Amino acid sequence: MIERFSIAAPAAQLASRFEVEEPQSFHARYNAAPSQLLPVITSSGSGGFSFFYWGQPPGLSKNKTLAEKIINVRAELIAEKPVLLRNLKLNRCLVPSDGFYSWKKVGKKTLIPWRFSLESNEIFSMPAFWEEYEDTDGNTIHTFAILTTIATQPVAAVTDRMPVIFERKEEKIWLSQNSTEDELKSLLQISRSITLNGYPVSPQLNNLAIDRPSLILPTPAADQFGNLTLFE
Repeated sequence: MIERFSIAAPAAQLASRFEVEEPQSFHARYNAAPSQLLPVITSSGSGGFSFFYWGQPPGLSKNKTLAEKIINVRAELIAEKPVLLRNLKLNRCLVPSDGFYSWKKVGKKTLIPWRFSLESNEIFSMPAFWEEYEDTDGNTIHTFAILTTIATQPVAAVTDRMPVIFERKEEKIWLSQNSTEDELKSLLQISRSITLNGYPVSPQLNNLAIDRPSLILPTPAADQFGNLTLFE
């Protein structure tokens, strides 16, 4: 499960990278998490960033466990589920990112957060499906769920799932209204080679109230007892 990611680039750089208008309300995120309002680009949009909730809005998700929130979609299940095939045809979007996090189990109770990014440290995107519905007050709500695949190295040494990762070529096909179902499915295969770097980061990532640049920096390696040195 992918529960956190970062997008620390300034708004102007994001706009340049994705060739869209600069998102005026955007600020760098180092600890983006489910239920937060985050930037996406939709295949049916006007060519700019929209802000959708990851999974569900806070008011609807506060009493549910993380596993119950629809934050991820397994790419390999799309062909088996009609609702996912419909989303593949109609409700595609991209989630800009420069890194994502996973937790490595060390011992019986210790979990160490790791961050993964492109070897080049460039911005990439994660394909996602978006949904629209009305809440109990009649307000229109938009949410998204990130598509995941079987983890490859170095992510596989930490966890068994990772987000599907797109670069510019794949993004254009994903957003195009003219792409066929087969073309879209082919983008989600794990055979594409993307080189990632990974390293442990501060356990302060566990605190959603903390969202600052130090979270994306590597921590000193854990000692044999699993002790970590905190930043700050």
